Amino acid sequence: MTTHKTTPPAAATPDAATPDAEAVAPTPAAQPAAAAPDTPQAVRPRRRLAVVLTLAAGTAALFVLTIATGSHPVPVTEVVRVLFGGTAGDPRWTVIVEEVRLPRALTAVAVGAALAVAGVQMQTLFRNALADPFSLGVSSGASMGVAAVVVGTGGVAGSFTGDLAGLGRVGVILAASLGAAAVLALVLLLSRWVRSAVTLLVIGVMIGSAATAVVSVMLVYAQPERAQQFVMWGLGSFSSTTWPDLHVMLPVIGAGLLTALLTAKRLNSLLLGEDYARTMGLNVRRSRDLALLGTSLLAGAATAFCGPIAFLGLAVPHLTRVALGTSDHRALIPASMLAGAFLALACALLSQPPGSDSVLPLNAITSLFGAPVVITFLIRSRRGVQGVAS
Repeated sequence: MTTHKTTPPAAATPDAATPDAEAVAPTPAAQPAAAAPDTPQAVRPRRRLAVVLTLAAGTAALFVLTIATGSHPVPVTEVVRVLFGGTAGDPRWTVIVEEVRLPRALTAVAVGAALAVAGVQMQTLFRNALADPFSLGVSSGASMGVAAVVVGTGGVAGSFTGDLAGLGRVGVILAASLGAAAVLALVLLLSRWVRSAVTLLVIGVMIGSAATAVVSVMLVYAQPERAQQFVMWGLGSFSSTTWPDLHVMLPVIGAGLLTALLTAKRLNSLLLGEDYARTMGLNVRRSRDLALLGTSLLAGAATAFCGPIAFLGLAVPHLTRVALGTSDHRALIPASMLAGAFLALACALLSQPPGSDSVLPLNAITSLFGAPVVITFLIRSRRGVQGVAS
């Protein structure tokens, strides 16, 4: 008598490093009928939906709260009324909401989502848990452009967003964009001769280090007040954007996010390495270039308008993977958008204490508040190790 031994499929157990677990799940006939409602394949989609809905509700609540709080509090009911096209009981509240705090809140949402998704792409592309949107030197390139404007032009008086080389704030944004674009062009050029993603990552880090060194040399020859203004720009801020800035920033970030969503399946193929992706028929070089271009659009736009924002691009992807229990980019990218927006709004809220005119450095908030939360969350999670490794 011959005994047939059935081996359960590998996807039948939850694995955060497997992007398409549902696609290879056993058929209903292969599962015990009584256990079907409680199988990982049945539980996991409900868990992801719950995470996404929670993040969406939390982001909406924080969005309203960020607009309501500040040096001059505005009642939440009045904020909601203005957001839906009504008129506040006090005309001053309407001006505060529409002209000051709504642009700040929209900036936090857009930049938080952009940096989170850029971090997802970088960590997948380079299979490195420490990769972030600025690993390729995009932030250093933007800083180099701004430093060149600060050192090489006059007209800065009292504010870094003042009259800069006759262009005002546009001069800062243009300089940062050109610096980031120059570094991106160099990285894409070098990627034509580099097959290994790890080697390309090291090259990007070296380019970033060289750009930082150039900035340091420039600041030696800058006037003290200009150097101070550059340092303040480097601390990051969501508060300096205006509606004209948003008309430029939001379409650029939207294009970057759309690119990431459209390349989700390509990123899933890259999870198991470039060699595996090639065996699946994926054009690895083209996929890598698309990911680099999308990441640079997101990180470059965020840096140009808000300065280099730390923590979000590195930590949010790990938190989202742990919360979802998967590395499938079809779920990970949308959830990371919401998680990045949520944490960015939380940091914006903490950076401006209610009833105070002082504004704390944004990067100080993101690091001091965020790092312990991430460390605790990852250590306490049973899937923390898988989340970081995937």
